[in-house]
Amino acid sequence: MQDIKISIITVCFNAESTFKHCIESVLYQNFKNVEYIVIDGGSTDKTIEIINHYNNYITHYLSGPDKGIYDAMNKGIKLATGQVIGMLNADDYFADNTVLSSVAEVFSNNVVDIIYGDLDYINENGKIIRKWRSGLYKSGMFNSGWMPPHPTFYCKRNLFTEFGLYSLIYGTAADYELMLRFMHLHKTNAFYLKKVMIKMRTGGISNKSFKNRIHGLYHDYKAMRNNRILIPFLTLLSKPIRKLTQYL
Repeated sequence: MQDIKISIITVCFNAESTFKHCIESVLYQNFKNVEYIVIDGGSTDKTIEIINHYNNYITHYLSGPDKGIYDAMNKGIKLATGQVIGMLNADDYFADNTVLSSVAEVFSNNVVDIIYGDLDYINENGKIIRKWRSGLYKSGMFNSGWMPPHPTFYCKRNLFTEFGLYSLIYGTAADYELMLRFMHLHKTNAFYLKKVMIKMRTGGISNKSFKNRIHGLYHDYKAMRNNRILIPFLTLLSKPIRKLTQYL
C-alpha cells in the first residue's frame, strides 16, 4: 500500500483563518507516502507565514497571480508526481487521520481509476450542519443529476494526461465538468468509499450571490451539453433535487 504515492494539492488565497487546520490534517494522516503541493494566489495576509512555518512538510510551493482556483489546481497537477491526485481546499480538512490510508488501500486492492466518498458540511464552530452521502455510482446516473462531492474525488494522475485538466471555460462548475467528463463521458472505473472523508466549511464562491447562482447554472448546462448528457435541460432541473436525496 505504501508503494502508492498520493499527491494532495491545496490552493489558497488569504486563508490565514483556516489554513493551519487544513495543513495539519494532512500532516496527521497515518499514511505517509504523501506529496503535498501548495499553490498560493499571492496572499496578502498571514497565509505565507503559515506556509513558511510548515515549509519542511510541503513538497512543492508556488505563489503568484493566477486565473482562479481551477487554474491554480492545474498548476498543482502539473507539478504532481504521485500515482493518485486529490484536492484539499484551504477551508477544509480531513475528517480523521485514516482518510489517505483508506484511499491508498482502495487503489492497491481494486482495479479502479477514481474513488469518491462522503463529506460533512460544517459551520465556523465546526458543528455539522449538513451531511453529503454520495451513494453508489452506476453508469448513467449523471443523467439524473447525480454527482459526487468534489473534495472527496481522487483519481489516477494519468487521467489528467489522457482526458485533460480543469477547463476554465466552465467557471465555478469546472470541478463538476471534470468529474462528468472523467466518469460519465469516458466511463472510467469509479469506487465509492463509504466513509466521511472531508469536513467542508460552508460559503462556496458559486453560492455567494444570486448572480453567481445564475452563472453556475449556465456553466452546469454547458458542461452537461458538452459531455453528452442525454437531456441537459431536464438534468439541470433535476440536479438540485437529486442533491437533496444525497443530503442528510
